[in-house]
This record gives sequence, structure tokens and C-alpha cells, in this order.
Amino acid sequence: MRIKFIVPFPLDENGVKLREAQLPKEVRRPGYEVTFVPVKNSAAWADSEYDLTLLDMMIFEAGLNAEAEGYDAVCIDTMSDSGLHPLRSRLKIPVVAPAVASMHLACMLGHKFSIITMWDKWIHLYKKHLDEYKLWDRCASLRHIGEAPNLEELLTGKEETFKKLEAESWKAIKDDGADVIILGSTTMHQSQKYLAERLPVPVLNPGLVAYKIAEMLLELKLSHSKVAYPSPQKPKDDMVLAMAETAKKFSWP
Repeated sequence: MRIKFIVPFPLDENGVKLREAQLPKEVRRPGYEVTFVPVKNSAAWADSEYDLTLLDMMIFEAGLNAEAEGYDAVCIDTMSDSGLHPLRSRLKIPVVAPAVASMHLACMLGHKFSIITMWDKWIHLYKKHLDEYKLWDRCASLRHIGEAPNLEELLTGKEETFKKLEAESWKAIKDDGADVIILGSTTMHQSQKYLAERLPVPVLNPGLVAYKIAEMLLELKLSHSKVAYPSPQKPKDDMVLAMAETAKKFSWP
């Protein structure tokens, strides 16, 4: 089975490898090939509806031909879940995103979850998802540590950042009533082990959750409903691909 993992930023080889590290080989079932593919260009920070529109466009383009390329599923590597709905409309193979996957898994593991993130500028993402997925009554809190993320180097070697995330997680548990913690970004995956060893509740790494859901769907021979996500009667794939080629000419971020 082949799974296309769409990286939401046009990272270089080293940056892509850091994203790949969220799925170490020991968590991948035998017979699965995962390819991390960066978009051709992107938004800078995902800090606004403006940026989310750009992310939707570029992630949609990156996954548009996944079925024709021989992939069996697509995973989206961002908690904004950008491109999820248009890709489900265009493709028949499973398309999985980390926010919807991790929030619903959290509901299976506890009564209330909290999302712990890096930056207050990302809180709008989670509020949008809680509205769309109708999960406000299962959310204890949305907390951040007030640090802008490094989208290329991630959290490599940043134990002080881990300690801040731990402190906010304890507040979520003790003050807000959370019994499950969700990391607010796939860029935070390096902190999961640290937090899981120190907290008395499950800590969900959203990129890994999305991947394992994709594996499960493939093994159960399931995909999204085409009644819920109808295919376009007149696709304009050439136009989308041409727009993305033009976007490559512009610098990032």
C-alpha cells in the first residue's frame, strides 16, 4: 500500500526528513510505503483565514493526482486540515487529516480533551474545527505557550519548550478538567514522548494518528462517502496544476 503524506510547506530535503520523523519505521505496518511530498508553495504561518485559503489551494494541488499516481491513500500533514474536503470530493481513495482524526480519537479515550499548542495565532484553527466537527462540549480548553513555531527545524533539541508544554498540559488537566491532551501541530511531534512520560493522560500525536487511521481504512477497505463528498461533474485539474506551477515562482515564506 502506498500513502502520500502531503507536507504543507515547500521544505528542502532536511526539512522533509524532520517531518518524516513523526512516522518512525517501527510504527508503520509491513507492506506500507509512505512518501512525504512538500507542496510547491504555501502560506507563511497559517495565522489567518487568508493563509488558510492558500494552504487549501496548495495542498489540494499536491494531492489532486494521488489516485492517478498509484497512491492508495492521502494524509495531510497539518492540524489546519487544509485541503481535506476538496480532496475528498476529487478522490475516491481515503483522505485523512490530523485534527478531525485526533479530536475524534480523543473522544474515544476520555471525556474531555485539551489542545496544547505553540502559538496563540493558531487558536483560530481549533475553534474552526470545533465548530465544524461539533465538539465544543468535549473540549476542556485550548492552551498555548506563546512561542512562534519554527516550521523548518520544528522542536529539535528544545527541552525548554517541552517543559513549557508540560506546564500548560498540567494546567489543562488540573484546572480545565482535560483527560486527554492533543498536540496542536504536527510540527510538535518531537514533544510527544516527553509529555507522555510525564503526564497521567493520553497524549496524541496528530500526524501519527492520521496515518494509523489511514492504515485502518485501507485494511477495512473503507473510504469517505461520495454522497457526503460528491465528485465534480466538470473537473478543471489542468487549471489547478497550472496555478501551482505559477506559484513556484514566488518565494516562501
